[in-house]
Amino acid sequence: MTSHKTTQTMKPATAAKKLGVYLEATPAEFQEGVVTRSELNALQAEPPQWLQELRRNGPHPRPVVASKLGVSIAGLARGGVTEALTTEQIDTLKQENPEWLQKERATQAEVRKEAVRIKEKQAEQAERLQQSGS
Repeated sequence: MTSHKTTQTMKPATAAKKLGVYLEATPAEFQEGVVTRSELNALQAEPPQWLQELRRNGPHPRPVVASKLGVSIAGLARGGVTEALTTEQIDTLKQENPEWLQKERATQAEVRKEAVRIKEKQAEQAERLQQSGS
């Protein structure tokens, strides 16, 4: 019995998300086509000029903007940032450091600390269980 391997494809929106770029800023041929897994791998391995430019200067999708600012996506929304931003706009926001950004960064830092605390607690519990079971 022979198996036919089908080529895995994805919508441009999915590919853009995996590449970390804002779909609306990509070339028309990228937005209108489908992307195969091998094409995506090639784009990641050797990004063309347009992809390098988008990654460097934006506009960036909200997850990338949130990461660059050190806040959550929800924190961006609370701060009124709902659109894609360029690297220049992100840098300006960092320099201005508005109150909402300071607050969201502090919130994010607390969330990270709590995540570490929970992980450590779970590790301790797992270790105790392992010791009591042996």
